[in-house]
Amino acid sequence: MSDENQREVARIVAGSGSSFRAGMRLMPAPRRRAILAIYAYCRLLDDMVDGPAPLAEKRAFLDEWAAELGRIRDGRPRTAVGWELAHASRAYDLPQDELALILDGMRMDLDGVIAPDEARLDAYIRRVAGAVGILSMHVFGAWRGAASERFALTLAEALQLTNILRDVEEDAELGRLYLPAGLLAETGIPPVPAAVPGAPSLPEARRRLALRARAAYRAAAREIAAHPRLRIAPALLMMGPYERLLRQIEADAARPPVPRPRWRKLVDGLLCLATSGATR
Repeated sequence: MSDENQREVARIVAGSGSSFRAGMRLMPAPRRRAILAIYAYCRLLDDMVDGPAPLAEKRAFLDEWAAELGRIRDGRPRTAVGWELAHASRAYDLPQDELALILDGMRMDLDGVIAPDEARLDAYIRRVAGAVGILSMHVFGAWRGAASERFALTLAEALQLTNILRDVEEDAELGRLYLPAGLLAETGIPPVPAAVPGAPSLPEARRRLALRARAAYRAAAREIAAHPRLRIAPALLMMGPYERLLRQIEADAARPPVPRPRWRKLVDGLLCLATSGATR
C-alpha cells in the first residue's frame, strides 16, 4: 500500500515544472518522499481551485480535505496523499496547523482575492506560501527556531510577490487581482481586474511592489548563514531563479518577463547555492 501511495504522489507531482523539483533531487530519499507529499497536497488543492469545476464542487473538495486533515491527525487518512502526509508528519514532526493554513489560503482564492488591503495580502501570502516554507524547513532538517521561521517566511513572501508581479495579466484574465488596493490607488489604477493589463501606470505599480519583493529577498538572505548550506539547498535552488525573475521585472516593468529555459533556471539556482552565506 505504501508503494501505491508513493506512486500516486509521484504521478501528481510529475505534471509540474516547478523550480523546486530540481532541489528535491538533492534530498535523501526519506526527506524527498516527505516533501513530495507536501507538494502533491498543494498541487491537488491548487489544481481544483484553478480548474473548471463548479464552485460548489470546489468548496466540497476543500471541505473534504479539511476532514482528511483531521483524519491525518488521528492516523487514519483515506487518500494516498493523506497517507503520505501522515507518514511525513510522524517522521519530521510537521506542524499540522501549517497544513490547515494552506487550505485556508485556497479558500481565500475561492472567495476572491481582488485588490486586497495589506493585511489581507499578508494573510494570503502567509497561508499559500509561508506555510509551505515552514513545513519544508522541518522536512529539510534545517529547522533552527526563530532564524528558520524568519528565513521561511521572508523567502515565501519574496517568491509569492515575484509570482504576483509576473502573473498580473494572466491573473486578470481569471478575474483575480493581487496587487494591493493602496498601491492601485497611489498609481491611479481602478481596483478591477479587467482594468489592470492596459493601465498606463501598471509599470509603476509593478516597480513599487518589486521594491517590497526585493526587501524580502534581502531579509531572507540575512538568515541563510544560520543554516547548513546543504540542508537548505532546495530552497536556495528555488531562490536563485526567482530572484533572477525579479531582476527581469525590475529591468523592464512594462511587460511580463520572458520565460527562461529550465537549464538557465538551474544555473541561477546553482549560483545562488554556491554564493550564499550559509554555514557548512
